[in-house]
Amino acid sequence: MGTGGGEGDKSAALPLEALLALGLDQRTAENALVNSKVTANLAAVIAEAGISGCDKSVGNLLYTVATKYPTNALVHRPVLIDYIVSTKIKNPAQLDAALSFLTNTGPDSLDTGKFEEACGVGVVVSIEEIKSTVNEVLKHNMEAILEQRYHINVGNLCGQVRKRHPWGDAKATKDEIDKKLAEILGPKTDADNVKPVKKKKEKPAKVEEKKAAVVTAALPSEEELNPYSIFPQPEENFKVHTEIFYSNGNIWRAHNTKEILEKHLKSTGGKVMTRFPPEPNGYLHIGHAKAMFIDFGLAKERNGHCYLRFDDTNPEAEKKEYIDHIQEIVHWMGWEPYKVTYTSDYFQALYEHAVELIRKGLAYVDHQTAEEIKEYREKKMNSPWRDRPIEESLKLFEDMRRGLIAEGAATLRMKQDMQNDNKNMSDLIAYRIKFTPHPHAGDKWCIYPSYDYAHCMVDSLENITHSLCTLEFDIRRPSYYWLLVALGLYQPYVWEYSRLNISNTVMSKRKLNRLVTEKWVDGWDDPRLLTLAGLRRRGVSSTAINSFIRGIGITRSDNSLIRVDRLEYHIREELNKTASRAMVVLNPLKVVITNLEDGKVIDLDGKMWPDAPADDASSYYKVPFSKIVYIEKTDFRLKDSKDYYGLAPGKSALLRYAFPIKCTEVVYGDNPDEIIEIRAEYDPSKTTKPKGVLHWVAQPAPGVEPLKVEVRLFEKLFLSENPAELEDWLGDLNPNSKDVIKGAYAVPSLATAVLGDKFQFERLGYFAVDTDSTPESIVFNRTVTLRDSYGKAGPK
Repeated sequence: MGTGGGEGDKSAALPLEALLALGLDQRTAENALVNSKVTANLAAVIAEAGISGCDKSVGNLLYTVATKYPTNALVHRPVLIDYIVSTKIKNPAQLDAALSFLTNTGPDSLDTGKFEEACGVGVVVSIEEIKSTVNEVLKHNMEAILEQRYHINVGNLCGQVRKRHPWGDAKATKDEIDKKLAEILGPKTDADNVKPVKKKKEKPAKVEEKKAAVVTAALPSEEELNPYSIFPQPEENFKVHTEIFYSNGNIWRAHNTKEILEKHLKSTGGKVMTRFPPEPNGYLHIGHAKAMFIDFGLAKERNGHCYLRFDDTNPEAEKKEYIDHIQEIVHWMGWEPYKVTYTSDYFQALYEHAVELIRKGLAYVDHQTAEEIKEYREKKMNSPWRDRPIEESLKLFEDMRRGLIAEGAATLRMKQDMQNDNKNMSDLIAYRIKFTPHPHAGDKWCIYPSYDYAHCMVDSLENITHSLCTLEFDIRRPSYYWLLVALGLYQPYVWEYSRLNISNTVMSKRKLNRLVTEKWVDGWDDPRLLTLAGLRRRGVSSTAINSFIRGIGITRSDNSLIRVDRLEYHIREELNKTASRAMVVLNPLKVVITNLEDGKVIDLDGKMWPDAPADDASSYYKVPFSKIVYIEKTDFRLKDSKDYYGLAPGKSALLRYAFPIKCTEVVYGDNPDEIIEIRAEYDPSKTTKPKGVLHWVAQPAPGVEPLKVEVRLFEKLFLSENPAELEDWLGDLNPNSKDVIKGAYAVPSLATAVLGDKFQFERLGYFAVDTDSTPESIVFNRTVTLRDSYGKAGPK
């Protein structure tokens, strides 16, 4: 492990004059003194250089060293400073090459021959060589120079020279190019002095269809095409992961040594290794879909492997039901684990490392209660048992393992830094006693490791290359690496991404568990929940969920609330292409066709797809038209208006795939407000051209009731966009989030619908067969409405 410290002590006495003596300008020097970390590094660099003043060119290079030097190669910094002070390295290009070389070398021994070759030490580029090359470059670019004149990209021309002479004087190169351009082009004209107008990106033309708009949009970025491009390769994992700052000024710089990394790469064959590590204490929700997309997706994109690892360190909260569900839902989401493992598989190794930690004086058995630990952490006070003898802690830890100490009477704590401002370094608990059999490990153990102790260790034991987690774990980085550095174990690359927060729902497992156990919803797979089981039951596909996840991205930057409409957009986009059409009437109103003879049934063709070709019989379904049809109650009014396209007395409307009908009479029940049926005449010639088009269902045969189905309509589960923020979040539940309609009428073709089938009920939305369905009683869940409230622009 790399160590360092005391740099902060030197910064306090560093005066402004010391920085000005380096040739730094006033503003740069003043800004440096404001940043304590930069000031500390500058003080150390000046001390290592052994100078009180220097030329400006040297000073600027030393400033670059102070601000950009790779922390994994601190042992070589004095060597680099000697090269700068002696002017063997004298320009930024050489320094950039030196820093790159040292980053790759890390703490390993420095091969000065290769180092000097890599950064051009001793290479002299004469002014004559620069002039000659400038002439060649300008000649090669002459056509562009004469066309663009003084608007030519001079930086690009300098770059072409620099490729030939990487260690040449950059200022001399620029001066020579400017001089030659003036000779070629002569004095600047008025046109040369006008700044060229930047071309604005053309906006896609406004069109009716979203699909067409997508075609005209700008090309996607590399990250949009491949969201995993932001992650490094396994062989790059030798750099400092994080700096662990101690309250006494010491710094641990976590990174893999060359030997540890080589051993890791040999074990994995250089493959990317990730893990999806859910706790088996509940059902997975859509936030886990994002984690799967990142963990499994990165491994798949890099031709690597992803473990499904059950983080089962708490035997009291875990159930086999949850383990079985997680394995099933991972497969449903389209991911195949490399191996299924459990943290409990490593209990023996974790125990042995705990003993090793005690022997190193970096862990101790503590007898404080949970309340006392909390109080001491707040006051930044050490536990009274923190400095107990190592042998004593070893014996007590063995007694804990053998069940000789009562539950809650002792814990094993890591000896980190109780005075640290980061509470995740406040001697975290490594082991606690629980006399509870483990669902996977049985009754072998009565001490169980904590998440903070086990997670990083199992990542290391499984040779995970990329340990990916949500942003709230960012502050746990120091404790993650502290343990691996302390034990000299391989360190995975850790990267945190923003967690997924969606409007009008809750996604904390604690809140979800309460909704289920207190029966506010109908189980973990209630279609109103954004659990993956609930979404699947509602009719949402895994491909739509993954499309939504890809659309929002996997970066660290956005931790905002995503509107549920955005998810619905992706669901709707897919179902619009895959769900066949059918007609269902939710609240039937009887219509008697008076001019159709009794007993006559006309078989019509309904389109299963909007663009169904006329010669493809498989794209149509049969729709019987008979004397008695049913329309939606909401599609009839007694009072007509210009903006109303339904049926009204004396008004016509077109029955979809059938004929225009005109209301001729209204039949009332005992209550004058109750309409029991309407009578109408149909236009068999279809010469009438009404504006309104209605969905409908007819009796399939005289006196035979249409197919009756149950339809469940779902709305947002919570009224507020962010119920998790409310103290009384249960009081925000939407009382109208579920509407069950038992007497809906459907076209006969739906009689054969089975679980997994999805439809667009025309004018009503997209629906899927529910698990409660039987051959005698079919139940449909509304997956999403037809209307897209996410916005005309589509997903961002």
